Amino acid sequence: MKQLTGLDASFLYLETANAPMHISGLSIYDQSTAPGGKVRFKDIIENTNNRLMGLPVMTQKLVNVPMNLDHPYWVTDGAYDPEFHIRHIALPKPGDWRQLCIVISRLHARMLDRARPLWELYIIEGLDNVEGVPKGSFAMFSKTHHAAIDGTSGMELTAATHDLSPDYKRAHTAATVSVDSEPSGIEMVIRSQLNTIRKPFHFVSVARNTVPGLAKVVAGLSKGQLSRIKNIPRTRFNGTVSPHRVFDAINVPLDDVKAIKNSIPGATVNDAAITIVGGALRKYLEAHNELPAESLAAMAPVNVRSDKDKTGGNIVSTMTVQVRSDVADPLERLQAVHESSSKAKELTNAIGAKTMTDYSQFIPATLTAQAARLASRWGLMNRMSPQFNCVITNVPGPPIPLYNTGAKMVANYGTGPVQDGLGLFHVISSYCGQFVISATSCRVMMPDPAFYKECLQASFDELLAAANAKSAAEQPAKKKKRAPAKKSKPRKARSAA
Repeated sequence: MKQLTGLDASFLYLETANAPMHISGLSIYDQSTAPGGKVRFKDIIENTNNRLMGLPVMTQKLVNVPMNLDHPYWVTDGAYDPEFHIRHIALPKPGDWRQLCIVISRLHARMLDRARPLWELYIIEGLDNVEGVPKGSFAMFSKTHHAAIDGTSGMELTAATHDLSPDYKRAHTAATVSVDSEPSGIEMVIRSQLNTIRKPFHFVSVARNTVPGLAKVVAGLSKGQLSRIKNIPRTRFNGTVSPHRVFDAINVPLDDVKAIKNSIPGATVNDAAITIVGGALRKYLEAHNELPAESLAAMAPVNVRSDKDKTGGNIVSTMTVQVRSDVADPLERLQAVHESSSKAKELTNAIGAKTMTDYSQFIPATLTAQAARLASRWGLMNRMSPQFNCVITNVPGPPIPLYNTGAKMVANYGTGPVQDGLGLFHVISSYCGQFVISATSCRVMMPDPAFYKECLQASFDELLAAANAKSAAEQPAKKKKRAPAKKSKPRKARSAA
């Protein structure tokens, strides 16, 4: 039995019927590489079960403390049922990308059952007309509650369920699950009281380590050495979300993204991704006559997991980055984004990336849960000044092919939770030379996800063209090699007449 941290529990408290708080991954597989050229659903269940049984996040369920006096606990009760969690569906014909996006949107909108381990896996067949995907491929859509994993630990789960070759028969046999004795209500109340006694001492320890850093930040802000983003504009994505979702994505060559970032000294691939999103938001809002004069800002999660942090859960902080949607020229926008992200990193480093994660341990369980429900019920996010306009999270994937039950992964996408005040979520990922920007939003806020995909693609195309033009202009002109001068033959002396 293990208690959730304050940060993990916050994703439970923030969850409402309109805002499920799970993160999801969509992978597409070519089953022609599997033994016999075919993957059976029963093989996927067996292979997945063998690998996931040994992972606590897959076999534990929540147990709440009476009256929400403290954060809940993870408990393994031995009732794990793989056939409940792993489900099998198919697209109707013709089985194209748009149909897949619609199905993913609907699956992502459904809440997970808190009475069971908080994950689901959907096998989706019928992908016969998805561009760039071999006919007969299938998709795997996984949903796991954010209280259990973050983006980094999610990639660890991906590694645990995949192989480096089609030969998956050498995979592990099913692990033995140790069953916890479920605690009684009185036991959990006693535990919560002991935690209440210990918290002031823990708070003093955390404060002792963080107050000097916070004081340095205050001094840096007052002297102008550090800066924080102010006057974030309100957009359509800063209201109350509906229970319905939309999803779409672009897939471009990673080498092209690297060429974009190389056009500005010091810029990173992440800077290039933020710039693409900034350009897309500019185009999208401009088309709807809603483009603010000020730059939009994104919440960018920061991985603060150390080598010692090998378990699941969330070990992540955040920083605020301007996407510079106020800059029309693509390369000027990239330069501005690079400067903005550099300043954001300076501020985050000065505070201490893990500071807010440490302070989250002191979140009052009862007050936080009630506040989230009341804020949603009263639509408070429509009245409060926005802190962000969207989320942009970067979760790099492997550069080498992965296989699941013998089938080769050919594409990989991500979806994230949207909530009141933050109705647009981007997942940046990469896999085998491909670079992907996935977008998840509320259907009311973004009724035209295919148009937003066009905006992302157009933003990327403009950036790449500008980067290539700059690179060509900076190439040193090749000096034309002069042909060697011909030696003149000496004239013959003429005889005198």
